[in-house]
Amino acid sequence: MTAQEVRLCGLLLQEHFGEVVQKVGTHLLRIGPLSLRAIAHETSTPLDLVKKSLCVLLQHGLCSFEGTQKGPRGVVEYRASCEHVLRMLRYPRYIYTAKTLYGDTGELIVEEVLQRGHMTMSHAVRTVADRLTHNMEEGSSMEYSEVVSAFSRLVETHLLQRCPSVTGGSLPAAPPGGPAASATVPTLSECQTERFNLPPITLKGKGKRRLSNEDNEAEQARGKRARLDDAITKTSGDEGIYWQVNFERFHQYFRDQAIIGAVASKLDQTSSEIVRTMLRMSEVTTTPTAVYTQPLSVNEIFRALPPSYSISRPVLEQYLTLLVDDPMEFVSKTGDSGGGMYAVNVHKVLTSLARATLESVVQERFGSRSARIFRLLLRKRHLEQKQVEDFAMIPAKEAKEMLYMLLSENLVQLQVVATRNPEDPRSRAFAHLLSVHSQPAVYCPDVAAALLQDSG
Repeated sequence: MTAQEVRLCGLLLQEHFGEVVQKVGTHLLRIGPLSLRAIAHETSTPLDLVKKSLCVLLQHGLCSFEGTQKGPRGVVEYRASCEHVLRMLRYPRYIYTAKTLYGDTGELIVEEVLQRGHMTMSHAVRTVADRLTHNMEEGSSMEYSEVVSAFSRLVETHLLQRCPSVTGGSLPAAPPGGPAASATVPTLSECQTERFNLPPITLKGKGKRRLSNEDNEAEQARGKRARLDDAITKTSGDEGIYWQVNFERFHQYFRDQAIIGAVASKLDQTSSEIVRTMLRMSEVTTTPTAVYTQPLSVNEIFRALPPSYSISRPVLEQYLTLLVDDPMEFVSKTGDSGGGMYAVNVHKVLTSLARATLESVVQERFGSRSARIFRLLLRKRHLEQKQVEDFAMIPAKEAKEMLYMLLSENLVQLQVVATRNPEDPRSRAFAHLLSVHSQPAVYCPDVAAALLQDSG
């Protein structure tokens, strides 16, 4: 990671959690995995403050730990993640997405979980019900069952998931008269089959409205409120089962929305609705890194389409054929059973979107002719200057100026190539002389630099 990324992470940690957490977090980002005492020694921070800082980072998923069996008691090392810290910049977008999908209740659930790092289901339901009740008219209140329903829908669509449980970390009792037993190092264990299983909790009641005098005594009542929440959690049946936001699922949703928008702008609204239906049907069964979505038959797609569109079966088949034959290859045909099996070509669509973004960045900064040269290099990969002039139909002087400008901005690269047989001594000498004086070269696009220009 770069120094600017570490600096940005430090500013985010300081804004959300204070200077001590920022000091510990940035030190872990710069140095790498360290033990508890090493962090305290190298940052000159008291051990109890380092413990509290690590607890905050672990609770919010910004830090992880790994145990190694070094010595009789083992060593636990902590590692901070720059990617996880930078996700805090997207917290408002996660909350807005939850509101778009599940209304105010879903918005408050995701907001509470993000603010606290992880929560039990019963605690989240009670907190959200109280907040909604406080904003309602006098005499109205929010039922716990409605909040439980919204929480269940968030889990069903994998926007919330269970936190991994900690195993180990206990010191076995030594036998009488024998040597002391070694401690087991704690580890995180995650059961994939139970990540999205809701616990059988019993929650009945309504949200409570805060009184006016409670606002003035909020600080004094915080400890009492926490003890009350723990007592209610024990009676609700979900003690020890914590939930966190599934960021990968949110990112997958953002990706799907980008694909749907690209289909709507390239073709029409009906085509985008067909692709939306296919993505929605396979959103839970498709992994975030899959190249294709799960194959779906025409019959399945036809039954899942919204009735408001009134698309007949022959029209659906025509739209699917159009999507398959489009140059961007939004949809691929994978089989003939069930009237035809179709899948969204996620990798191809994202590649086309990334290329269109690069071309628009170059066109906006350097003009349409420079964008034409850059688009030509993207397609041909390598071209000499004379070939660029001929293919782009641009005069030699202007093409040279534009290539130099793109080269100075690190948007294209210059590579020297051999022009003679390297086995012949006379050819090697001639090639060396030619490379020194006339610089035979080809131009190729620098995609990474263009992406950095866009993000900047």
